[in-house]
Amino acid sequence: MPGLIVLLIAISLGLILYFVRSSKERKKIAAYQLPLNATQLLNEHVPFYQKLDAEKKALFTERVRDFLARTRITGISGTQIDDLDRLLVAAGAIIPIFAFTDWRYNNLDEVLVYENSFNMDYHTHANAPDRNILGMVGNGALNRKMLLSKPAIRSGFMDAENGHNTVVHEFAHLIDKADGAVDGVPEYLLSKQYAAPWLKYMHNEIQQMRQFGSDINPYAATNQAEFFAVMSEYFFERPEQLEQNHPELYCLLQKMFTPQPASK
Repeated sequence: MPGLIVLLIAISLGLILYFVRSSKERKKIAAYQLPLNATQLLNEHVPFYQKLDAEKKALFTERVRDFLARTRITGISGTQIDDLDRLLVAAGAIIPIFAFTDWRYNNLDEVLVYENSFNMDYHTHANAPDRNILGMVGNGALNRKMLLSKPAIRSGFMDAENGHNTVVHEFAHLIDKADGAVDGVPEYLLSKQYAAPWLKYMHNEIQQMRQFGSDINPYAATNQAEFFAVMSEYFFERPEQLEQNHPELYCLLQKMFTPQPASK
């Protein structure tokens, strides 16, 4: 009996501590404020935001605020991070999940920003071999972290015509990872009736790219996970071109990222 009492006391204290910490965290998130020029910076540098109406812009801004309140953005080895960098990372996080009002990245705590591209050993100096990585989702010791190159963050938004956005690409990987497997099949976005068509189209397109090439970034043919991430970039960066060149693929991605409410 005494042992049971001690156990119950320990459980009670643990629950009290949990709720106290949760309350403090909620207050911290609610109190977080964006810089005063946040909407101006988003409007100047984020084409996706520019196209929204006033109501959706307010919602987008609030979700950016919530993301930054929950996620650390850390410069590595003296890399200077300013308000624009933080806002662009957050914008790239929100763009692919904007249609999902309750979605939060529960598999991410921190984004590590490097001064330049880096290699698999995270070296950034000019003589480092294979220094060609612009971004990656961390694993192992870097689980729940994302790594990004600062120049890639900027160029993804400031050169909208190139069709590439490293931040959106890496957050697409994180969405893909949310179901436990980075396999190019984002189960949280993909309704069951579309899973088989998506897999079939993805396999066929990868084979087509490997044999004959395509207007799609050839990196998409690396594997299924990269195909999904590259096509996410294409969908949000050049939707009109994607719809014209690959209407079936565009339709499948639209069903993932902008699902329509079920008719009554």
